[in-house]
Amino acid sequence: MRAFARRPAVVAALAAVLVALGAAGAPRAADPPLHLVLTPSQKPTDLIAAGEEFGRALARLLDRPVRVTVASDYAAVVEALRNRTADLAWVHPAGYVLANREAKARIVAKNLWHGKATFTSRFYVRRDSGLTRVEELRGKTIAFVDPASTSGYVYPMVLLIRRGLVRNRDPKTFFREVVFAGSHDAGMRALLNGHVDALASFDMAREQYLKDPAERERIAWVAETEPIPEAGIAARDGLDPATFARVRAALLKLRGPEYAALLKRIYDIDGFEPAEDREYDPVRAAMDELGFRPR
Repeated sequence: MRAFARRPAVVAALAAVLVALGAAGAPRAADPPLHLVLTPSQKPTDLIAAGEEFGRALARLLDRPVRVTVASDYAAVVEALRNRTADLAWVHPAGYVLANREAKARIVAKNLWHGKATFTSRFYVRRDSGLTRVEELRGKTIAFVDPASTSGYVYPMVLLIRRGLVRNRDPKTFFREVVFAGSHDAGMRALLNGHVDALASFDMAREQYLKDPAERERIAWVAETEPIPEAGIAARDGLDPATFARVRAALLKLRGPEYAALLKRIYDIDGFEPAEDREYDPVRAAMDELGFRPR
């Protein structure tokens, strides 16, 4: 100690180095986990297992812990962003528009799915029903997914409204009975088992949820919507810009053979690409047509 005391310049320099090292390392060690909420578009028990693995992969790229949970329903995803209990949320397109309007959330990156950044919604029927046109669904029973689901309600309803089949934005003016399955896979199973006559779901739902070719062959579709911009991950209002940028950069690295199996399990996607808010303007227009308004 006395030797250092005789060399104040050395002491000062060493102290500066130690402070700099401490400052560089401290924020990472002190950073709390980022909370990522998943939309329950498929069976929650399957989703949480894949989600937790996804969280670990993202955490390694961020050098920061990531905690993953599955929301109870679509509305709970928006609520988690609004009350800031979630830092990030995997949102479907309509969910993002609601989260942006009601919670000022910002899109970070959108999914690449089967090589595309758009998808559609279809009206599915059983092939042996003899139904070939959406107009023939009058008086039938249908399963939608969730009132806030883009491909499982919003876009199919807009198609019905534009064709003059639904009045006053009320599906019961066309269908005899309307149910909400809660998830796409549950809706597909309800259709296959004869519990409903039709299902509104995304364009690859049959291939994704019916692995048996014989079951897949039993399902056909009778109408298809306009293209929909892909789902993705949104950040809550107030997430600092540096963290936002790091999350986007990390998501863009989650592709290729190393992550292919994981991404297929989580939402059957290929990876991510950057996304901007304006890309969701068509979804806003569809939601306005259906009567969705900010709270």
